[in-house]
Amino acid sequence: MADPAARLNGPLLAALDLRPHHILLDLASGAGEPAITAAKGMGPTGRVLASDLVPAMLAGARRRGVSVDALSFMTADMTALPLGSASVDRVSCRFGLMFVPDAARAVAEMHRTLRPGGVAAALCWGPQADNTLFRLVDDALGGMPELAVLFRFAEDGSLASLFQGAGFNTVAESPVRQTALADAAKPFWRPTLDMAFTPALARLAREDRAALEGRIAASVRAQADQDGRVPVHLHARLVVARKT
Repeated sequence: MADPAARLNGPLLAALDLRPHHILLDLASGAGEPAITAAKGMGPTGRVLASDLVPAMLAGARRRGVSVDALSFMTADMTALPLGSASVDRVSCRFGLMFVPDAARAVAEMHRTLRPGGVAAALCWGPQADNTLFRLVDDALGGMPELAVLFRFAEDGSLASLFQGAGFNTVAESPVRQTALADAAKPFWRPTLDMAFTPALARLAREDRAALEGRIAASVRAQADQDGRVPVHLHARLVVARKT
């Protein structure tokens, strides 16, 4: 997953326009990105606060970021951040906002903790039909209603509206689209299956899981070109908001 993660970090970090002295709050950090990458570029007075609601989620990030001096960790609910008002320069959130029941409250907390002139940037998934991995696996499962939360802000303009409602003065939303060629002979789809489809997998017996993986692999092979490569499309929505 390192390559797609890096390609998604690029637009998000570029939108933040980070400076070496900034304090960046990264929400829903999970395994540590983009917090770790951002922290590596910080100067001696800069800092990245990697936060997540679930302490166990940060365990891997702590291991991966153990040698990064500018990185620290914080267990926090993004709807009630334990930070003072106007205390950070930048806020990032990569594929976490759609899971928050009260997303409006979370964005209001971003606005509160940002200093005047500060920037918040968030990535959420675009339409499922435009995301090859989700579509492949969901089709093989026969449709999974629980997956809908991933595409909560897939509609053009829905993220921008959320940030405008929280009081951000300048808000821009844009698509992030990428396509990579994957080897059809390799289970490149397995990380998506394991991470995004956990509830469905928990209901499957071992032989049913094997049959599911067989259907996915067959679907991938059917879409491969003569060189055995499959185009994997990705569509995310990027919102960038500035507090004046």
